[in-house]
Amino acid sequence: MHALRVLRAFLAVGVLNIVQYRADFAVAVVNAVVSLATQVLGLSVIFSATTELHGWTADDLLVLVGVHFFISGLVGLVVRPSMEALMEGIRLGTFDFLLTKPADAQLLASVQRVAPQAATDVLVGTGVILYGMSRTGLTLGPVPVLLFLVTLLAGFATVYGFLLLLSTMAFWFVKLDNILVVFQALFGNAGRWPVTIFPGWMRPVLTFVVPIAFAVTVPAQALTGQLSGLTALLAVGVAVLFLVVSRAFWLVALRRYTGASA
Repeated sequence: MHALRVLRAFLAVGVLNIVQYRADFAVAVVNAVVSLATQVLGLSVIFSATTELHGWTADDLLVLVGVHFFISGLVGLVVRPSMEALMEGIRLGTFDFLLTKPADAQLLASVQRVAPQAATDVLVGTGVILYGMSRTGLTLGPVPVLLFLVTLLAGFATVYGFLLLLSTMAFWFVKLDNILVVFQALFGNAGRWPVTIFPGWMRPVLTFVVPIAFAVTVPAQALTGQLSGLTALLAVGVAVLFLVVSRAFWLVALRRYTGASA
C-alpha cells in the first residue's frame, strides 16, 4: 500500500506537469497516430503479397502491434524516464537525496519521473488490440484472457527488470544514457514483429538477452490462440528471474555506492 501511495503521488506530479505543458501531449498524440499509420501501411504492403507470415495472419499482427503500443506506453510512462533520471542522478550526485527519503530507494528510483504523454500509446494500443480481435473473429474465454493478463504483466516486469539492470550499471560507469536509446530503438523496431519471423540465431537474443519476445510476442500469442501453457509458465519464470536478479544487483550497487561527496 505504501508503494501504491508513492506511485500515486508521482503520477499526480506528472499529470500537473503535462497540464502545464499541454503541447507535449498534443505532440505525443500526433506521434502515436503517425507511428500507427506507418506500421499499418507496412503490414498492408507485406500482406498484399501473402496471406500469412510464419503462421501470423494480418489480423494477428494487428493485435501484436496493439500489444507493442501498450507495452511501449507503460514503459514510457514511468520506467524509462525514471531510469534516465536515475542514471543522471548518479552522475550528478542528486541520487543521494533519494537515499535520505523514508521509502525503498529502488521504488523511488523506479517511479521518480512520470511522462503522462506516454499514456497516448497505452490508449492507442488498447484500441488496436480490441479492433484486431474483432477482425480475427476469435471468441475469448476466461482462460485466454487470464493468460493474456498474466503474460502482459510478466512481460512488463521483465522489461522493467532488464532496464533496471542496465541503469544500475551507472554506479560503475560514468555515462550510460545511450544504452537506453539503443534499447528503445531495438524495442521499437524489432518489438513490432513476432520473434518467430527472425532468423534462428536472433530468436534467443530477442527472447532471453533482450526480452522482447516475452514483452510483446507472448501476450499477443495468448490473444490469437497460439500460446501454450509451457510458454506462459516460462514467461512468468523469466519475469521472476529478471526481478530477482535486478533487485540483487541493485542491492550490491548500493553497498558499493559511497555518495557524491566521496
